[in-house]
Amino acid sequence: MIETQAQPEHIAISKSKGIQIDWKDGHHSRYSLAYLRDECPCATCTGAHGTEPKRSDYSAPKKDPFQMFQPTLKMLHVEEVGHYAIRIEWSDGHNTGIYSFDHLRKICTCEQCKKAPE
Repeated sequence: MIETQAQPEHIAISKSKGIQIDWKDGHHSRYSLAYLRDECPCATCTGAHGTEPKRSDYSAPKKDPFQMFQPTLKMLHVEEVGHYAIRIEWSDGHNTGIYSFDHLRKICTCEQCKKAPE
């Protein structure tokens, strides 16, 4: 089965909260900042080319209630890449991830997508 490319109809960006996408097929997705950062598809974060993955863990519960202060994660800049993706510049200095619309649709966390078989 050939999957058609995911096409957003509307993208709402809040640099301090996350991204919401209304898809052309009527589906709706919401992504928190922490989740988007943790799901960065770049080679460094995913361990492409045989390197050790360096995923962030912003979504993970904090283990130590007395840990050192960490600045709040924010999107500093978001830009369209072609007509197939967005690139996010993060406040932690990371900016190499290109989030294709296909990738964003695959990582949707809504109840419908959680139940769907892969």
